[in-house]
Order: sequence, then C-alpha cells, then structure tokens
Amino acid sequence: MPALGLGTWQVTGDGCRKAVSDALEIGYRHIDTAQAYENEAEVGEALAESDVAREDIFLVTKVWPSNLDPESLPRSVERSLEKLGVDYVDLLYIHWPAGGFEMNATMEALLAQQDEGRARRLGVSNFTPDLLEAAMERAPLFALQVEYHPFLSQHELIGMCRSHDLLFTSYSPLARGDVPADETLQAIGEAHGKTAAQVALRWQVQQDRVAAVPKASSAEHRRANFEIFDFELSEEEMSAIFDLARGERIIAPDALAPPAWG
Repeated sequence: MPALGLGTWQVTGDGCRKAVSDALEIGYRHIDTAQAYENEAEVGEALAESDVAREDIFLVTKVWPSNLDPESLPRSVERSLEKLGVDYVDLLYIHWPAGGFEMNATMEALLAQQDEGRARRLGVSNFTPDLLEAAMERAPLFALQVEYHPFLSQHELIGMCRSHDLLFTSYSPLARGDVPADETLQAIGEAHGKTAAQVALRWQVQQDRVAAVPKASSAEHRRANFEIFDFELSEEEMSAIFDLARGERIIAPDALAPPAWG
C-alpha cells in the first residue's frame, strides 16, 4: 500500500472524477473513498478512464454504520463495487464503530467479504485501542485509519499497529487547514525549501508503518502533496513536530465517536 494516498472526502461530482484522474497522472496509486462520501461512482469513472492498470491501484472504501449488520453489509459492499466498477477493493474498512456495529457479528460479516473475494484486505477506522484489540482477535486486520496530524498524538494506536504488524493510516493529516499556519512547520519547511503542509506529510510517512491520505481539491495541492519524497527530516525536526501535539481532535461526531474516545 503506497504511503501517500488521495483522500476524497467532500470531493464530489465531476470534480471528484477530475481529481482522481489528475492524481493518477501525477503518480498517486492509493485512492481512498467511502460509501458516505457519495463519490464512489465518480472514482470508478476515473479509474475506468485511466491508463493505469487496475492491479497497480490500491483502492480503498469503507462501510457506513447503517450497513454494519450481517444482512446489510454484503449488499452494501456489492453496491460499492458496482459504483466503483471493480470486482474487488484492495482494502475495506469499517468506517465507524456505531449504528449497526456489533463486534462479533460485524467482524464476521467483514471477514466474509475477504473470503468471498470482494476485499483483498480488511481494516477498521475510528477505533479506540480497546476496540482495535477486540477487532484484531476476530479478523486478520491489515490497517487502522484514524485522524492524525501534528496537533493530535496517536502514540498508543501507532504503537499497537507496529506491535501487531498493522498499517496506520492518517486522515485529515493537515488538520483541515491548521497546518500551513503553524510557525514551527513553516520554519522547518523553509530549511528544506518546502511548505508547512509538505513537512507535515513528510513527518507522517517518515514514521514506521504510517501512511497518509490528504484531501486535495486543487491540482496544485495534489502535486505539492506528492512532492514529499525528495527530502528527509532530521531527528531533531521530527521531535519538534511531535512536540506540537495538543490534543486537537477535529473529527469527533457525537453520534459516531466511540464513548471512550482515546
């Protein structure tokens, strides 16, 4: 799974199709969508139009909480595949442990999607450490996706992922626009001829087993986000960025977030 992917939350309609097409031309090979984003069809159109072979693209989608009961989940995944125009996704996530989520039944239904070939790999998103531990006991998970950026530490979850050989994927890696204004990130960027956003993304993918899926609506930002593999941060710079953590959680919807949100 490529360490840097294109996030598509809040990118819809023809704008989504163009964004994914442009990203594939730039060199992105990891595309992240979800049922709730209402853009799977547009992502699928971009994939169909692209010259990049399907097997070279790491395609990710997620099952919404209302579809997590054992009867709804397989039908929901089939609809996602139809919209995407593919036979399988490379990674299928449970989007939030809410709604129809029930640990044993949902994980069993998720595992069946892998057994039946609809999903090559399985993951969970927005899980607390306790929920992740329980999920790992019930299915061979490949990845965890949660909010992560310089202002929100995820030390415990990242440590768990490393211990159990899971990939940790961060969404909202630029803190929805807060990163570019940070003076520490700006200063580090100036030393490398990079922007604060590029520094934050580099900081993430430079960590062991951490990937990031930043959203980028403009072609300029998509290209800039991809240009993070030609420099390296020093240990001192990495530490300075870790020190920016202040518990700033951006995505925490009351109806979806786990009670013990950690």
